[in-house]
Amino acid sequence: MGETSVIEPEPSGAEAGDGVIVTRALTKRYRGGQLAVDGLDLVVPAGSVFGFLGPNGSGKTTTIRMLMGLIEPTSGTARVLGRPMPRAARAVLPGVGALIEGPALYGFLSGRDNLLRYDAADPTADPRTRRARVAGALERVGLSAAAGKKAKAYSLGMKQRLGLAAALLQPRRLLVLDEPTNGLDPQGMREIRALIRELASDGTTVFLSSHLLDEIEQVCTHAAVMARGRLITQGPVAELAAGARGRLVVTTPDTAEAARVLKEQGVGDVVVEGERVSGEVPERDLAEVNAALVRAAVRVRGFGVERASLEDAFVALTGEGFDVAG
Repeated sequence: MGETSVIEPEPSGAEAGDGVIVTRALTKRYRGGQLAVDGLDLVVPAGSVFGFLGPNGSGKTTTIRMLMGLIEPTSGTARVLGRPMPRAARAVLPGVGALIEGPALYGFLSGRDNLLRYDAADPTADPRTRRARVAGALERVGLSAAAGKKAKAYSLGMKQRLGLAAALLQPRRLLVLDEPTNGLDPQGMREIRALIRELASDGTTVFLSSHLLDEIEQVCTHAAVMARGRLITQGPVAELAAGARGRLVVTTPDTAEAARVLKEQGVGDVVVEGERVSGEVPERDLAEVNAALVRAAVRVRGFGVERASLEDAFVALTGEGFDVAG
């Protein structure tokens, strides 16, 4: 009851209808003055697969912990499923599945028994369907064959799968996943990405943090880019990538001569990799650049502009490379 007596600013326009997560000026300053998250305004549309992107130390996990009510913000507001967090955590969290900083597992219990214990701790879970739901969750993440093994014998990737299975025990309106493919081999990464797409097609909003730019580009419909605690940009993934200029790419066995000609033609940041010479797209007509290569007797096997990737957009927005250790 106390929850409804406090008047808070309501999201307006599209935010009110579409924002499964909406933050306003969300800020977290730790003791000692470290500003981990600085004035975050985030809107996660309903039904999206939303990538939360940033290197180590950018504020991703601190933000997720505030959204889940695990820590209090210093200032600002966060609403999840239309309710204020952390105040409405007891009402909100039954509709949210979360995998944050790796799952907490009982090593002496099997994967199946870990999930049975997770489910038994959920007051909204029906004990009559528990075993069937646990079996279904294990199957969805590809752990049926390992369900009887003790969790301490699981690899890191298997533990990630088990944590995801725990988040899928009940139907969820929102899934919050912190680095969900951490520790998985390439095949496992593909399987989890396919599962995320499947969940989204069923109407679940998926909010996933990652430091893997190609992961965000492959699986997400929307994304936000964080750096040093601040939000740099957010929006549909296709628009974020489109905001960065592509690169001119020339394929040739004559790379040294091609690089020289491109520089003469005003192409910046020329990079040679094998038989591929690339650089920033110049202002001048590309037909003239191609003609200059031909005049210099460069054997051109391929010539064109490659679409900018999300990594190109990140570098353009932040002026720095991406710290993949994050």
